[in-house]
Order: sequence, then C-alpha cells, then structure tokens
Amino acid sequence: MPLHLTKVAFAIESVDHLAERLRLRAAEGGALTTRYLPKRAAEIEGGSLFWILKHQLVARSPILGFGEADGGRVAIHLAADLVLVQARPKRAHQGWRYLEAADAPPDLGQGSAGIAELPPRLIGELSALALI
Repeated sequence: MPLHLTKVAFAIESVDHLAERLRLRAAEGGALTTRYLPKRAAEIEGGSLFWILKHQLVARSPILGFGEADGGRVAIHLAADLVLVQARPKRAHQGWRYLEAADAPPDLGQGSAGIAELPPRLIGELSALALI
C-alpha cells in the first residue's frame, strides 16, 4: 500500500477553488515545489497528496512522481484531476506530512450513496457541517 502526503490548501476558499487552481497549474505545466525530496519518496510512488481545507481532509491529487525544479527545489508532479474523499478532521500544519494508507479516508462514491454526484461546493458545505 502506498504512502501519502498531506498539505494545507493555503489561500483556498472551497473545493471548487482548489480544483480550479489545480487545473490552472496543470495547464501551465507547473508542479508543486518543496525544498527537500521526501525521505520516503520511494514509498510515495502511486500515492496521493491529500488536501486539508478548513481543518478537514477533503480531496486528493494522485502523485505522478518527483523531479527537479528551479533553484534546487524538488517538484511534486500531480495529476490534474481532484478526487473528492470522505471528509475527515485533520489539524493544519506547515509544509507536508506523511499519511499512512490505512489512515487515508476513502474516496467519495465508494458506498457513499450518490454523494459523489453532488456539486463539490455542496459537498464542502455538508462536510463543514459534519453531515457527511
């Protein structure tokens, strides 16, 4: 089972806003950058970056791999699609943190009675109210 990362969606107001920012980033060919390559990078192959929004894990972006970026930084290449997950409380933190596969929330649509068909904004609001 792959290892995952978590990261706060800084300056993001909603799941729709996050999805739009990721689409723009993908269109520009850019990747998320960080100072250091994760020490457990080999375990992260096939994993995802889980996004924290308003103190909840709300979505994930599959990690395609790592590369080099300008200024000696490390690029984390993400898939352009955003996969909504069943919201789970998560404290905010700086940078990224590891998330074991056993602790990762399941994707919406896996036995969630049609929740995945709802608009992302509504899902975010229901999650904030702890209704889903």
